[in-house]
Amino acid sequence: MTGSAYSDNAVSESYIRYSTVKEYFLQDDESTDPKKFDYVSSNFGLINRTYDDVDTETETESTTKKTQWERFEVQVRAMNAQAGPDVQYKVLYMGRHGEGFHNVAESWYGTDAWDCYWSLLDGNETSSWDDARLTEVGRSQAQTAHNAWRKQIENKIPFPESFYVSPLNRCLQTAFITFDGLDKDIVRPFRPVVKEMVRETLGIHTCDRRSTKSAIASEYPQYIIEPGFAETDPLWDAELRESDSARDTRLKRFLDDVFAHDDNQFVSFTAHSGAITSVLEVVGHRRFGLQTGGVIPVLVKAEKVVGREPQREIEPPTRAPKCKEDPMRAGGSIQITLEGHV
Repeated sequence: MTGSAYSDNAVSESYIRYSTVKEYFLQDDESTDPKKFDYVSSNFGLINRTYDDVDTETETESTTKKTQWERFEVQVRAMNAQAGPDVQYKVLYMGRHGEGFHNVAESWYGTDAWDCYWSLLDGNETSSWDDARLTEVGRSQAQTAHNAWRKQIENKIPFPESFYVSPLNRCLQTAFITFDGLDKDIVRPFRPVVKEMVRETLGIHTCDRRSTKSAIASEYPQYIIEPGFAETDPLWDAELRESDSARDTRLKRFLDDVFAHDDNQFVSFTAHSGAITSVLEVVGHRRFGLQTGGVIPVLVKAEKVVGREPQREIEPPTRAPKCKEDPMRAGGSIQITLEGHV
């Protein structure tokens, strides 16, 4: 996963500009309602359409029998083959982690009480959400994603050639349940790279404080931890919460790293609602909120632009809000078991 048109020959005064190539997925269309959309039953949103680089071929038995996914793959690879040295295209398969204990707690206590009090704690008397793990529902959602991928493999989906994952446990666990075993059908090993920059919004919430490097390596020995990954979390701050604009900038750096050093055209990353929201913002995609366990593919165009990158206005971090009401009264009596039941 090394080398690209952007890496060795890049001039110092240049940057990568991203855009979404639309009309390939239903999620690109403003008429598609994120709250009602089901990625499982809709082939991940792939639109049934014609492709210039496929449908202009001489009609043979092999071309007429191509699946919609196979024809899409031919189109993407042709776009890259025909692109200039400063342009490349990647399909990003973005998966949100399944439901975690922190999601259950926030739903129970309410967002106000969660943000001002409960999110600052490691858990309550019955549950921990420090570097939150998946609930039973969350594991089931990841299994749904696994089954959906298996079905799409039967439909000849271009399987990810690279995998990236947030270092937070709920993503590590979701990625494992989603993809483990599928590589046997593809003959491509599932060895995701753990990337610090693809995390959820940083700070204050203990669910967003990662475990140690050694703990991650012990629990997921087949994962590749990126070089320079610190033993203890260097990014989480107990007092300050990262702004959305700062998160956008961080995820832009993540994309820059992937596009500059990974030549693969079909890339998966398992991350968080905030991280995926930022990626969609950076690549000019419409806002499209994912339910826990959801998946969204996006075809992205990246262009190397000579000159200084336009400055982004980065808002400062914020502190935890003051509680408007007694957070101890929020939600009443709660028991969140280790299986995630209330």
